[in-house]
Parts: sequence; structure tokens; C-alpha cells
Amino acid sequence: MDRIVAGLGDPVFDAQRVFRAALRAMSRPGTVVAVPAQIGALPGVHPAAGALLLALLGPETRLWLSPSFSDGVVAANLRFHTGCAAVADCGEADFALVGSPAELPPLAAFPAGSDEHPERSASIVLQVAALSDRGGWRLSGPGVAGELRLGVAALDAGFVAQWADNHRRFPRGVDLYLACGERLCALARTTRIEA
Repeated sequence: MDRIVAGLGDPVFDAQRVFRAALRAMSRPGTVVAVPAQIGALPGVHPAAGALLLALLGPETRLWLSPSFSDGVVAANLRFHTGCAAVADCGEADFALVGSPAELPPLAAFPAGSDEHPERSASIVLQVAALSDRGGWRLSGPGVAGELRLGVAALDAGFVAQWADNHRRFPRGVDLYLACGERLCALARTTRIEA
């Protein structure tokens, strides 16, 4: 128990606030939103990523953690607060927490759902060093009014090509949350990226 840190300050109302922020981010892909919750400091976990997982995970969800979280502290905390199950293979995950772009497996390695059950795909929470609404990629698609710009540190042309493949699999495919400090944005599988 000495490795367990505080979860959401108010588990009910903070979870609702975080869920609304996540919903706003996913319904308006590329829009950077503040995550309105304070949580205990999890080693190596951005506050936005930690709050999002505390709000979305539950006993029925399977979580994969990238290698930077291999010491077990993050897994123990998320299991304690949410009841989620940890999995060793990203191909079995409902959610994934990825410490940095360098640790992101190929998007095709995650569950993509099926044409009949696209909701059975994985949601990836990827921590990045910077998010900017100036320069960077051009985003378009459902939820994007006109054209939106998004700059994401350390995601290159290789990621953009993988995302194009993910987009083509619709209605299958993964959804991605980008977390940077206390801010979050989302890329829905329907979002198109142009570098």
C-alpha cells in the first residue's frame, strides 16, 4: 500500500468532469482541452493521462502499459483505483498508456474491433512532450470545422502513414488521446491527417 497514491480527489464528480473533457476532445478531434481534475503523482504519468484513465477504466477493461511503466507502480495504482486488468500484449488491450512516442507499437498491433463491433477497438493514451494548435498537421474530418492545425512533438511521417492506414479501416480502427501535462486532445479514427 505504500506505493499507492491518491486517485481522483472527488471520484464521482471529478470522473464526470474528466469524462466530459474527454468527450469534448473526441467529438472535436485536434482541439486541446484542459483536464479538470487533480490526482496523486504517478511516476512518469502526465496528470491528464492519469486522470483520463482513472475516469475511463473499470473492472471490465484490460490495460496495456508501455515499457517505461514496467516497475509496476502505475499498474498497481490503476488496478487499485479502477479494478482494471493488466495485460502483457497490446493486442489484448481495451486501453493502452504509452509513455512516449518512442514506445508506441504499430497502431495495427492494437485491437481494431470489427465491422459488426467497432467499439471493441483499443483506445490509446499517448504522452507527448508538446501539443500546439499552431503549425504542424492539418486535420480534417467529422468534428473538425473546416481545417484545424495540430503540432505534436516527436510524431513523424511514419506515424502519419500508420494513421492513414488506421483511418482507411473505418469503422474499425483505434482512437488516440494525446496527453501533455494537464492538457489533452484526441484523434478519432475518422480524423484525416496531412503533414
